[in-house]
Amino acid sequence: MNYWLIKSEPFKYSWEKFKKDKKAVWDGVRNYSARNNMRAMKKGDLAFFYHSNEGLEIVGIAKITKEAYQDPTTEDAAWCVVELSPFKTLKRPVSLSEIKADEKLSEMQIVKMSRLSVSVVKPFEFDYIIALSELK
Repeated sequence: MNYWLIKSEPFKYSWEKFKKDKKAVWDGVRNYSARNNMRAMKKGDLAFFYHSNEGLEIVGIAKITKEAYQDPTTEDAAWCVVELSPFKTLKRPVSLSEIKADEKLSEMQIVKMSRLSVSVVKPFEFDYIIALSELK
């Protein structure tokens, strides 16, 4: 299994809206590195759901339910989408400032490549953030 982080601005598409919808097509990605990450996603992989621009925190976990296919919002074959569903709400959101302050997470792509909308999360990072979310 692989782990990912996907970003969404909550005023455009929030975790709460995603939970209410029960599924989503993750479209509109127009960055080649993010697109390559989406192409590498496999059914069953898990992705942190991160509120960007406002909130700046990981709030939940999504599960990839359908692997990459042509983005229906464009005719350009360079772009793809994946489908996902809500898997779990974190007990406590984990903020970007908390991630940046923790030396164990200093190599995370969200720290090193902050503008990337779909990034890789190493298994250790995934487990560590889950543990952080369970702290009060």
